[in-house]
Amino acid sequence: MNKLLKHIFALVFILCVGHVTYAQMHPVPPRFERRPDHAERRLILQENQNPERRIESIKIRFLKQQLDLTPDQANKFFPLYHEYQQELFNMIRLKRLNNTDAQVNGTEQIDKDLYYETQIVNIKQRFKDAFLKILPPEKVSELYKSEREFNDELVRSLSERSTPNN
Repeated sequence: MNKLLKHIFALVFILCVGHVTYAQMHPVPPRFERRPDHAERRLILQENQNPERRIESIKIRFLKQQLDLTPDQANKFFPLYHEYQQELFNMIRLKRLNNTDAQVNGTEQIDKDLYYETQIVNIKQRFKDAFLKILPPEKVSELYKSEREFNDELVRSLSERSTPNN
């Protein structure tokens, strides 16, 4: 009988303690929770984005600052710039796929590589003409310089992160 009482007491004790610890796991009621302000919400959204999106948004902010566009120019330029980036990305991806080990090396691979290079040049030429319809030549030139500067800085930053400190 004494053993049975010990087991019952242990079971009741565990249930009581378990209930108390479970009760403390409930979240804070919404009325007591601090709400993030606009800037904090924007940072949270950026942190949840994938790295490509984060880099893209940083690049867009950098270009806005470098080019100093009027609101009208920006409204016309950035949709076109996104289209330009997407077409370039797709062609570069095809070129990289052509140069993987899965592809057979030979004349066909070289021909495809030259074709993709030609397509990249054609895309750049076509969009340069479109950019010149929206922006003055000085700003289009600044766009290309700023893109190179951003890419160089990105590569430098990533290489510094990957290099172990001695």
